[in-house]
Amino acid sequence: MVALALQGADGRWLMHRRPEGKHHGGLWEFPGGKVESGENPPSALVREIREELGIGIDSSALEPAGFAQEPENARAAPIVILLYICREWQGEPQALEGGAVGWFSHQDVGGLDKPPLDVALAASLFEKMPD
Repeated sequence: MVALALQGADGRWLMHRRPEGKHHGGLWEFPGGKVESGENPPSALVREIREELGIGIDSSALEPAGFAQEPENARAAPIVILLYICREWQGEPQALEGGAVGWFSHQDVGGLDKPPLDVALAASLFEKMPD
């Protein structure tokens, strides 16, 4: 799995609210998705972000930022999410697959209801930022 921490020129971060009725519906997350067969993580993220948000990002603009993983005994194949930061893109982000998008300060991201792995991703991403 891959996820994107998209940072605007004003320093705020884009979060995606999952559509109601889906797993983790109503919770806020870093947008992204699955790495398909034949893709590397950056190319998968470029594809997922185009599908989810309708924006273009270049894999050369992606900066690895960390990861989060489920506990070893969580399921047969525990999920690992690789997080990348991007500050340059083409287009205006929209919630093309339902839900909503919003821009938040790093303090506000901390207060959003998020799935457990996104809680860990946000904590790792923002741990060195001043409040």
